[in-house]
Amino acid sequence: MADVGDQRPPFDAPTTPFRKVVAEDETAVIPRPVSRGPFVPTSPPPKPGLLGRVSLKSLYLIGVSITTVAALVLTFTIFSGDGAGEDPAQHDVAGLATVPDAATPAVSALALPPVPAKKALAGLSGTASVVAGIVYDTKNGISYPRLGAPWRTAKHKPFTRAQRAGKAADPTSVPVAVIGSALVPGAAPTPKPSKDADYRRLAVRAATWTLSRQYPAGARLTWTASQRNPVGAGWTLGYRVTYTVAGQAQVSQALVSVVEVGKAKPAMLFASIPQSGRKRWRDLNTLAAQIRPI
Repeated sequence: MADVGDQRPPFDAPTTPFRKVVAEDETAVIPRPVSRGPFVPTSPPPKPGLLGRVSLKSLYLIGVSITTVAALVLTFTIFSGDGAGEDPAQHDVAGLATVPDAATPAVSALALPPVPAKKALAGLSGTASVVAGIVYDTKNGISYPRLGAPWRTAKHKPFTRAQRAGKAADPTSVPVAVIGSALVPGAAPTPKPSKDADYRRLAVRAATWTLSRQYPAGARLTWTASQRNPVGAGWTLGYRVTYTVAGQAQVSQALVSVVEVGKAKPAMLFASIPQSGRKRWRDLNTLAAQIRPI
């Protein structure tokens, strides 16, 4: 029998330090939750600072978005004020009010009467001037008669080529006898005119422009003709203009022809003769019959 003093007790004494046994697959020690409720794993504490919560890629995308929005707002602000300081009179020349159709009354501030669909230009009073030659307006692509005395070649803005009879005058006070060619005022028509009604509307636009630029304020017109051009595509309008000069009622006879010349805008021929030159009103018949595209 072994010595009793040599035998080891079958269990550790209470004073023996407690040895923790760890399983082979244990990777972490989970602390006991403080609360007495059901066991809920504790989330790891968040990393401090914005950079810890948002990735660099997200910050880059946010920066690009802010820059794009700022650029759009700046662009809108700049272009929304474009043209704010322009002279309204310039808009009248560059883009006239909407022109009514031939079958409907005018709605512009000038209150033009309805345009006849077709009306031949009757023979006007007076004696026709001698045709001394042909004006070839190569810039605008049209030709028309060059009339003899009392007509003479002259400069008359805004026309490219012009003839005048009598003394020069300010058309805003005293209209002058003038024949001039240029392109149709205003923006190029879109779509491009292709039928009589299209050219008639452009002729109304041109006549509206002449009424506000070649006659005194308050001038009114009455249509005397609405017909196709003798050669090529285009339209001619004849009209009588009434106005007041120094308190006296005055009358001019006028015509405007729109001529297709293969450009972005058709060409225009304008002619007007005040009552002081009524002996030459017949010259308008000569012009209407001989206008041509080059």
